[in-house]
Amino acid sequence: MNALDVATQDRLKELAAEATRREDVRAVVIYGGEKVFAAGADIKEMQNMDHAAMVLRSRDLQDSFTAVARIPKPVVAAVTGYALGGGCELALCADYRIAADNAKLGQPEILLGLIPGAGGTQRLPRLVGPSKAKDLIFTGRMVKADEALAIGLVDRVVPAADVYTEAHAWAAKLAQGPAIALRAAKEAVDTGVETDLETGLAVERNWFAGLFATEDRERGMRSFVEEGPGKAKFL
Repeated sequence: MNALDVATQDRLKELAAEATRREDVRAVVIYGGEKVFAAGADIKEMQNMDHAAMVLRSRDLQDSFTAVARIPKPVVAAVTGYALGGGCELALCADYRIAADNAKLGQPEILLGLIPGAGGTQRLPRLVGPSKAKDLIFTGRMVKADEALAIGLVDRVVPAADVYTEAHAWAAKLAQGPAIALRAAKEAVDTGVETDLETGLAVERNWFAGLFATEDRERGMRSFVEEGPGKAKFL
């Protein structure tokens, strides 16, 4: 069920750092396999942790997921089966979510006497709005793929057999794009939703002007003038 135990959390952080560092990685797919994305934390492991232990661990937990969210490249979650608790929170760290028609997502931590601890109380309302987020967090209920699509929790729903193929195609298309401009776009959007408008506009302005120093900008504009729109090759 891809339980997100401490070892898996730490491995996620390592892989996010590797994906960030490697120039040959141009986009990322998060995939749990054909049957399940991730059914949540390892409850048996958590049951043995007291308050003091979780005070020490909770920062590392959040940092692992934040490392995924901050990969400066396009990231798509390919969601099959259950994406619950930490699994849902991991999907929230992606830029785009493609779900199987049999997927079920939710934040059931309240049923354990807890709240989401890997970013769910923050990323979920930013994605679907406070009211819908509170409904899911307060009740702990699961939503099926069609409802997840309706509330904006996922971006596309496809047959289960097609989830990985569709996610890979999304990533592969963007992997052919201008890497620095994509990084700029992601940082500008992510910063903008977390700060005030003036700060967001300043980030956009600085990136926009800075991109005029890149070869990709020269290549893209030259191709547009000589060949028409959409024909530039950036690799």
